[in-house]
Amino acid sequence: KKDRLYMPTDQLYKISRYIGPDSGRPKITRLGSTEWAKATKRVRESVKKLALDLLSLYHERMQGCGYKFSPDMVWQQELESAFIHQESNDQISAINDVKRDMESNLTMDRLVCGDVGYGKTEVALRAAFKAIMDSKQVMLLVPTTILAEQHFLTFKERFAPYPIIVEMLSRFRTRAQQREIVDKIQSGQIDLVIGTHRLLQKDLQFKDLGLLIIDEEQRFGVKHKETLRNIKKEVDVLTLTATPIPRTLQMSLSGIRDLSIIDTPPEGRRPVVTYVGEYRTALINMAIRRELNRGGQIFYLHNRVTDIHLVAKKITKAFPAAMVGIGHGQMVQGALEKTMQGFINKKIDIIVCTTIIESGIDIANANTLIIEGAENLGLSQMYQLRGRIGRSGHQAFAYFTYPAGSILTGASLDRLRTIAKFTELGSGFKIALRDLEIRGAGSLLGSEQHGHLAAVGFEYYCRLLRDAIDEVQGKPLIKISETQIDIPLIALIPDYYMPDSSLRLEIYRKIAGTGNQSDLASLKSEILDRFGEMPEPVVNLFRLAELKHASALCGIKLISLHDNILIIKGMEKKEFKTLMKALGQKFDCKLKSERMTLSCQVPLSPLKVILFLSGFINDIIST
Repeated sequence: KKDRLYMPTDQLYKISRYIGPDSGRPKITRLGSTEWAKATKRVRESVKKLALDLLSLYHERMQGCGYKFSPDMVWQQELESAFIHQESNDQISAINDVKRDMESNLTMDRLVCGDVGYGKTEVALRAAFKAIMDSKQVMLLVPTTILAEQHFLTFKERFAPYPIIVEMLSRFRTRAQQREIVDKIQSGQIDLVIGTHRLLQKDLQFKDLGLLIIDEEQRFGVKHKETLRNIKKEVDVLTLTATPIPRTLQMSLSGIRDLSIIDTPPEGRRPVVTYVGEYRTALINMAIRRELNRGGQIFYLHNRVTDIHLVAKKITKAFPAAMVGIGHGQMVQGALEKTMQGFINKKIDIIVCTTIIESGIDIANANTLIIEGAENLGLSQMYQLRGRIGRSGHQAFAYFTYPAGSILTGASLDRLRTIAKFTELGSGFKIALRDLEIRGAGSLLGSEQHGHLAAVGFEYYCRLLRDAIDEVQGKPLIKISETQIDIPLIALIPDYYMPDSSLRLEIYRKIAGTGNQSDLASLKSEILDRFGEMPEPVVNLFRLAELKHASALCGIKLISLHDNILIIKGMEKKEFKTLMKALGQKFDCKLKSERMTLSCQVPLSPLKVILFLSGFINDIIST
């Protein structure tokens, strides 16, 4: 209805950018209606319940006495020194966090978050080895059979020099094999079992489970999550996710959920060269030929099972010397495993597959990805798929194609533009704020919070969650001063000092949103460091903010100065008497007790009034 609301810069903390699901635009409410108040009330009630649940789990863990693992042994050091890559600082930090948790008396519940290919598996592998060295069993739970197979091969290879029995339990195993594995787990003959949700069935009982590792927990169903919740109370738990956990949410959950962030790429990794455009046979054939000529392998994604064999046939005809395999989720038992084994062992050069390869496939020799029908994929899917390549020192190439001559919808076009734009390493923490941050929130908070995130937007939701957690923990809530300061003084950030308008807006928001004088002082130091000496209008902006904070502590609601008439409203009576006495000695003042209003004639400039009041009110606070 073209309603328009003007916001003073000192109230910009009330505005937050809306980040919501991709499904549509946010619901807009009319100014003056009660809809927004009702929506925020529902969200406040929900986040308070969530905060109580999170704290309940946290306290259960803190009170429970977990198993205290031994410090690293010689074999642990041998295993780690055999790692062929150089660990990043973030990776070392995450490994140390996990070991510290395991060696404490408390039950571990740590989430390790890192971009695709940033080394989360190595963190899990070292934790598993540490647990096994103390004669404990380990369960590694993954969402797909392919990822189970991948982890099985990785862990088996790394643990080969040691007397450790590693097994896999998934549909890749026959019923007889599954029964045998279940029996061996129960008798303690298997040290590490890797598998899909099959591991959560009631027939599986461990002799002495010490560590549960979960890869991408958010991809499991509600029923499975309930089973996991019961297991988590008794054993150390390490959860891995490639879905970025936004910094705002990390801050909201600090002290409740233990997070380790791997934010730096492995040494030698290069960004993937990304092509987005129409499918052209000559271009795709050139890409395949280039990869084959350097001895590499290719992921060719065709996400329709009905005609995937025809696509494989076409590629075989174009490249008769290449071995072409097919991989999708509807293949008969054993066939998919055989194909993936062939690809991992370099017996297959080109695998024509569906999005089943999205999670966790780590093949260093595969450095070209070709996707047909990319316009039908979600942004996070495309990003995860691109993460399957570029895991070695070789330059990797990704081709996101759509049918020639097709007219793309706005949403599809936006997604493809975004995947083309964000190619640098670590861009999973920047790409698709709408998509990945909401997924990241879901992985921590649960899908039931999705509707509330959509109602108020991600940023505001995180603020409400932080407040709810503080409230249930009994911490004092940070209250932003609501005192109005109406004094005619030039107080702003000039564009010559800070040319970027979005940056100026952000600084206005930060000044308005500070909770105390200490935060304000830190912000002032940051601005001086970044932009140099502040011009007078910026200094005035901070003077007003400082007066506003001090006034709020004394209960002042309004300070107004016009035509040398100073009006102060809303103080407590004790402070009024002190203020009346001081101002009465200097100026002609009147006190209207019934309205809690003080009116004074002050023959001073606006700046001098601000300086006088700041000093005087700070004196009241200190005494």
